[in-house]
Amino acid sequence: MNRLLVLVRHGQSDWNLKNLFTGWKDPDLTPQGIEEAKAAGRKLRDLKLGFDVAYTSVLTRAQHTLRLILEEIGQTDLPTVRDQALNERDYGELTGLNKDDARARWGEEQVHVWRRSFDVPPPGGESLKNTAERVLPYFDREILPRVMAGERVLVAAHGNSLRALIMQLEGLTGEEIVARELDTGVPIVYRLNEDGSIASKEVLKG
Repeated sequence: MNRLLVLVRHGQSDWNLKNLFTGWKDPDLTPQGIEEAKAAGRKLRDLKLGFDVAYTSVLTRAQHTLRLILEEIGQTDLPTVRDQALNERDYGELTGLNKDDARARWGEEQVHVWRRSFDVPPPGGESLKNTAERVLPYFDREILPRVMAGERVLVAAHGNSLRALIMQLEGLTGEEIVARELDTGVPIVYRLNEDGSIASKEVLKG
């Protein structure tokens, strides 16, 4: 039984580069982001990891990352499920704003609360708690059963939708998960025990 689950945050996007709140907006990868995605694929290939199914969001940057990874591992025909349940956190009125401009408008402390608290949403947007309430039922219903059945599953998504999954997988509190940084284009390889607990975890950096 494989019970393999690999999570990858998309490569750097154009709005990441410009320090903008991105959320559900749909910029593509930068040249650096393309290279990050290809490098992620090479790391998985070097470990001889293959997959039975992939999941991603409906946003271009995650789909492009997945496509580049699949090219590197020679699985361009892999069955792929796209669902907005895996979308990035919706930043509401912050979406499209430069983070420095947002601090100038609302104050550094308030913006820090919106970015780094677990359950305080920005105006018109989602907190990480709200994001988890969207992501986790989908994960529990659609993705986890396939992992537990022994399938090898690849998920290419976003910083906050992946934080929600990691919070559940690793049994973290809200305060612990908001402090967890996820690098762009770095695969996290989990193998699960029969009870769904983590047998091993490897972060493929460098």
